[in-house]
Amino acid sequence: MTTDTPARLLQLLSLLQTPREWPGGELADRLGVSRRTVRRDIDRLRELGYPVQATMGAEGGYRLVAGKALPPLVLDDEEAVAIAVGLRAGAGHAVAGVDEASVRALAKLEQVLPSRLRHRVSTLQAATTPLTSGDGASIAPETLTVMASTVAGRERLRFAYRAKDGTESRRVTEPYRLVSTGRRWYLVAYDLDRADWRTFRVDRVSEPFATGARFAPRELPAGSAAEYLRQSIRRQQDTYAFTVTFADSAEAVGARLPGWLGPPEPLGTDRCRLRATTSDPVEWLAVRLAMLGAGFTVQEPTELIECVRELGERLSRAGGR
Repeated sequence: MTTDTPARLLQLLSLLQTPREWPGGELADRLGVSRRTVRRDIDRLRELGYPVQATMGAEGGYRLVAGKALPPLVLDDEEAVAIAVGLRAGAGHAVAGVDEASVRALAKLEQVLPSRLRHRVSTLQAATTPLTSGDGASIAPETLTVMASTVAGRERLRFAYRAKDGTESRRVTEPYRLVSTGRRWYLVAYDLDRADWRTFRVDRVSEPFATGARFAPRELPAGSAAEYLRQSIRRQQDTYAFTVTFADSAEAVGARLPGWLGPPEPLGTDRCRLRATTSDPVEWLAVRLAMLGAGFTVQEPTELIECVRELGERLSRAGGR
């Protein structure tokens, strides 16, 4: 019998988070208490914001249902390790859809993981090799979690940085946001030594260190971190502009595009146009456009038009057409 009420509540919550309905008698047996005590504990969970639904009947059952807000979750060791490994695997590569929110979740989880579980997570990840390819822009999850924690805590961040030409430098920044472009992670931050805003490719960052010094957030020159990154990339010499029209609505296409490219321009209910700038190789952009799931036509540049045409012919031959 569990006489410690907080411990019993946690045990009860862990049972209810299993997606099934629990008869009151079974819960009482599991917890070693009376059905009356179970009912009181259910009421306590409801007071804490957990939406526990009761069903009528001889046995009477309880289940946890979706509510208006997400209450704290109770995870066992195996569940915590599985979630941490999944988040770390996704965070280590700038995968589309794995954005700053995922990194924040990983930072929160690893902060509270017991040392024995952190060791299990690190050991499991070290023993596995992801079947991924790209331009080598994989990132240590620890780098992202340190950055995410300083962004959330408005804490100055110090790190070593390697520029495109190989120049090494030390930076002290006021981090603003992490932005994922689908292939790479970028940090938008105010560089204290240069007294200006900067963007940093996270795969070129090493030795990130949270200094503990707090700061008041500054106003970003652009409307959002994604917009500032887009403008910063446009100013780089190795970028190019492209124009594409899609045979789908601007809303549908915009929902599939990475935010840093900006919204497409509506051309009617079922057509839209995207004018944007990127530093991605035309081969990668061609594949990315094809994977959006909408018919499209490239207007410029010529290199992208030729690449899309060649890719289409190659795929047709591969399909036996």
